[in-house]
Parts: sequence; C-alpha cells; structure tokens
Amino acid sequence: MENTALFTNDAIVLGILMIALGFVFYTSSQKEGFWQKFYKVVPALLMCYLIPAIFNSLGIIDDDTSQLYFIASRYLLPASLVLMTLSIDLKAIFNLGPKALIMFFTGTIGIIIGGPIAILLISMVSPETVGGVGPDAVWRGLSTLAGSWIGGGANQAAMLEIYEYNPDLYGGMVLVDIVVANIWMAIILLGIGRNEKIDKWLGADDTAITTLKERVASYAASVTRIPSLADFMIMLAIAFGAVGVAHWGADSISAWLVSNFEVFSDNKSSLASFASSFFWMISIATAIGIVLSFTKFKTYEGAGASKIGSIFIYILVATIGMKMDLTMVFDNPGLIAIGLVWMTIHAALLILVAKLIKAPYFFLAVGSQANVGGAASAPVVAAAFHPSLATVGVLLAVFGYVVGTYGAILSTILMQLAEAG
Repeated sequence: MENTALFTNDAIVLGILMIALGFVFYTSSQKEGFWQKFYKVVPALLMCYLIPAIFNSLGIIDDDTSQLYFIASRYLLPASLVLMTLSIDLKAIFNLGPKALIMFFTGTIGIIIGGPIAILLISMVSPETVGGVGPDAVWRGLSTLAGSWIGGGANQAAMLEIYEYNPDLYGGMVLVDIVVANIWMAIILLGIGRNEKIDKWLGADDTAITTLKERVASYAASVTRIPSLADFMIMLAIAFGAVGVAHWGADSISAWLVSNFEVFSDNKSSLASFASSFFWMISIATAIGIVLSFTKFKTYEGAGASKIGSIFIYILVATIGMKMDLTMVFDNPGLIAIGLVWMTIHAALLILVAKLIKAPYFFLAVGSQANVGGAASAPVVAAAFHPSLATVGVLLAVFGYVVGTYGAILSTILMQLAEAG
C-alpha cells in the first residue's frame, strides 16, 4: 500500500514527537485550571502514547517508513535501563516477594486459555471467523499471537514456522497483534493514573513497593548535587558505552549459539528465542546496570541518572504509540473480535488472582506487559510507577522469553481442539 503520510523524514517526525512530549509535560505541570483537571482523569504517560497514535492514524506520520522505534528500542531502551538501574536496591527488589511471579504466570495462563475460549465464544456467533482448513486454518494463525503475547517476536516467528500458517494471511494476525496489544497497553497506562484507588479496591498491600521507592528516593536525596557538564558526559558515557557492550555481547552470543547448536538456529525449536540478539541486549544492559550499582557510579543518581533514563523511556513510549493506527480496528472485525475476547480473558484472570492474593496493581500491570508487551514494554510500564522499578519489568520479561514457545504450543493445541469441537 502506497504511503500517504504527510511527513516521512525521521528528523521531522522526531521533532513532532518531541514537541508532543514537551506539550504533555508542560500542560501536566500546570497546578490549576483545565489541564490540572484533565490530567486527574487522563494520565500524562497515556497522552505521551496516544498523541503519536493519533498523528499516525491521521496520516501525519507513519511508523512503516520510520526507523525511530528501532532506534529507541535498540539504543535508548538499553541506555535507560543502565541509568535507572544504577541506584537499584537488590535487597528491596527481592523483598517484593513472590507476587510479581504469581501475577506474571497468571498472565501467561490467561493467554494460554484465552485463545481457545475466544474461539469457542466467537464460533457461536460467527463460525466462519474461526474456520479455515490446512495452512489457512485460523487456529494456526492465532498460534503466532500466543507466541507474541507470551514471549515476543522470536517466539511469534517460531510459531509461524512450527504450524506453517499461510504467509499470505499472516498480515491479518500481525494486525490483530498490533491493535489489541496497543489497546490493552493504553488501558494499562490509564490504570496507572488510578493505581491507588485500584489498590484499595484490590485490598492490596503495597508496603514493599513503597519501601523500595522511599529507599531509592532517600539515597538519591543523600547524594543529590547540581550536575556539571562533566557529570552529564560521564552518565552518557556509562549509558551508551554499556549499550555498545550490550550490542557487541548480544551479537556475539547470538551468532555463537546459532553456529554451534542446531537447536538455536532451528526456527521451529522452542529454544530459538534464545538466539534473539534483542533478548541478550536487554539482559546484558540490565546486568551491567546491576553491576555498576555496586560501584561509585551509583552516586550519579544524585546528578540525575534516572531522570535521563526516564527521558529515553518517554521517547520510546512515543515511538511505541506511533505504531498504533486507530483506524485498523475496523479492518478485520472478526479477527479483532477474537483478539479482544482473548485479551479480556487474560485481563479478567489477572484481576481475579490479584483480588484473591491482594496483589498491587503494579504487579498486575507489569506481569501482564511482561507477557503481552515483552522486554520493550514491561520496563516502560514498571518505570511509570518509579524509575527504580524498571528492572522488575525486564526480569519478568525474560521469563516470557523462556516460557513463550512452550506456552504458545500448549495454547495452540487447545485452540485446535476448540476449533474442531
């Protein structure tokens, strides 16, 4: 399809995104008047996500012709993880307890059972929507969604190879993935602005999270100083030096695994996701940040390390928002309906378990995004609660890579049975 976006030059697109972010931060900082009331209802982070989505939907900008998401996710995301992990308190992270893992695996189970249940429900209304035979069978295509929503892109590709879905129809599944996952992320972000009310309804005890945030804030206050030019240059050297090391390590590990072990080079293998350079890049960057948190570099939190990291995260949020085309919701209503029902089941199970174990909304949101959004989105959602919590999102997303293909295979088997029934 021919591109009709008004602006395709990435320099211009970046300028538009930065103006949008500046507008949101300026208006959200107002202490009275319309904007003060507006942001009580709509979180600023959601606006950083929605405005680029609106621009993309109106044809002002176009993610298909832009490299900004690639740049933000490959360069700015790992840099932000290093900067926001400098002040990490590992003991306090471990004190968060098992609820983070419980909510993550609840989200995984929600995706596994959500697909077959969605097929059963939609088949009652529109049996042709969930039909198809051979390579055209809808359940084969939906297997790629299960891979994406539990693990990530590598797991999604593995499912496409394993179940041999018709490549000519694959674009429809990608469409469902983008639309439904982005709608769900918008809802997650909306909830962040109301997390205190949600926690109260859940009866959640967020003492451990509050303690972690207070300890990080207390440490930051104890080392706070007016940053000099040297401070900024050293922080950027730390961040992007680590990005370079992370990319070098990721490329080397990925290439070594693929060349020495057939199981990693076989796209049908459940271990193929470990050959993903993105997986290793995020893991190495986070590990570097954790190691540096035990050195004197930790004091750079007082010069604003996590604030610079947050800037990078917000730029990433804007580029993620740019991937959302709101008009796509109407392109394939049948498949979109399956995706929406599927995600609703995932959400409902998360809410039920959170209520039962009194888990804070933080664990629900991050546990969900570690599945559905993966390593690119989970740290964003976690950092929205507090920059020091970004590492929690990364660690949970790593679990997604580990269980992604296995969970997706189980879900596909159930979907095949549901379609046959």
